[in-house]
Amino acid sequence: MITINTDLAIPKYKQIIFSIENAILSGDLKKGDQIPSINAIKSTYKLSRDTILMALNDLKNRGIIQSVIGKGYYVKSENVAIKQKILLLFDELNTFKEDLYNAFISNLDASIKVDIYFHHFNPNMFRNILENNIGDYHYYVVMPANLKDVKQVIEKLPSDTVYILDQMPKNLQHYSGIFQNFKKDIFNSLSRASNAIKKYKKLYLVFTKEKQPLGMLEGFKLFCDQNNMPYDILENLDEKQPEHGELYIIPDDDNLLRIIKKIKDAKLKLAKDVGIISYNDTLLKEIVEGGITTISTDFSAMGMRLARMISNREQNRIENTNNLILRHSL
Repeated sequence: MITINTDLAIPKYKQIIFSIENAILSGDLKKGDQIPSINAIKSTYKLSRDTILMALNDLKNRGIIQSVIGKGYYVKSENVAIKQKILLLFDELNTFKEDLYNAFISNLDASIKVDIYFHHFNPNMFRNILENNIGDYHYYVVMPANLKDVKQVIEKLPSDTVYILDQMPKNLQHYSGIFQNFKKDIFNSLSRASNAIKKYKKLYLVFTKEKQPLGMLEGFKLFCDQNNMPYDILENLDEKQPEHGELYIIPDDDNLLRIIKKIKDAKLKLAKDVGIISYNDTLLKEIVEGGITTISTDFSAMGMRLARMISNREQNRIENTNNLILRHSL
C-alpha cells in the first residue's frame, strides 16, 4: 500500500501521502478502512516517527483520514482533491454576512474546503467549536464579536493559522485579520451627515451590548459630545415610542423594522418627523420607505481580501473601508 523509493528526490513524508492517496483513488482503501499504524510504517520502511506524523497530519488536516484514540487512523473521506481545509466561525448569518461568505468562497481555489460554523454570541459554543477542531484545519477564520475570554481559546491554535474577522479586540491585535474600525466609522459617518442630523432634537442609539461592538457606542458618544447633541442609549425599543424630532441609529434589522412600524403607528413621517440611520447596507434598505440611510462596510470586498490573504499566506491586519450612504430616511 505504501511505497517509499529512497532514490527519488521527493521527501519521504510526501511519498507516504501520495501512496495513501493513490490507494484511495484505486479503491484499495475505502471510507472507514484502517491504514497501517505508525509503528508498522516505521518498522517496515525504517522511517522516523516525525516523518510519518508529518504525512498523517497533512492527511488529517485535509479531512482525508481521522484518528481514533487507542485504535489508529481511518479513511474519513475519499476526496483526495482537497489540499487545504479552513474553519470559518461566524457570529451569526444574515444577508451581509452571506455576501462576505460568497465572496470568500468564490475567490478561493477549488481544492480548498471551507466548513462554516456559528457561535451565536454564546461563549461556550465558541469555545467548544474551536477546541473540538484543534489540529483539524490549516486555517481558522474567527469572528470573536465582543465575547469575553476569547483570547484564551484562540491561543490554543497556532498563531500563523488564525485570521480575525470583522471585530479586532485589543488583546487579539497581534493576529492577522481584516476588520472594521467601528469607533472611527460611526464618528466619521455621523460627522459627514452632521448638517442633516442637527435638525433633530435628540439622537438614540439602539445598542445591545452582547452583540454590538463597543467601538460603535464610543464613536456615537464622541460625536454627540463634540456636537452638543442630546442623546440616549436604548437596549431595545420595547418601551420607546418615537416622537417628533428624534433620530434613531439602528445597528440590527429586527429593530429597524420595529421602529418603522412604530413611526407609522404614531402617524409620523419618516425623515420629516423622525429620522433613521441603519447599519450594513442591503437591497431591502435601498428600496424600503424610499431608501434607508446606512453606515456600511463592503462585505464582499472583505471576503475577497480575506481569500487573497489566506491564499498568499499574508500576515497582515487590514482595516476594511466604510461608507455612509445617504437616502430618504434622514
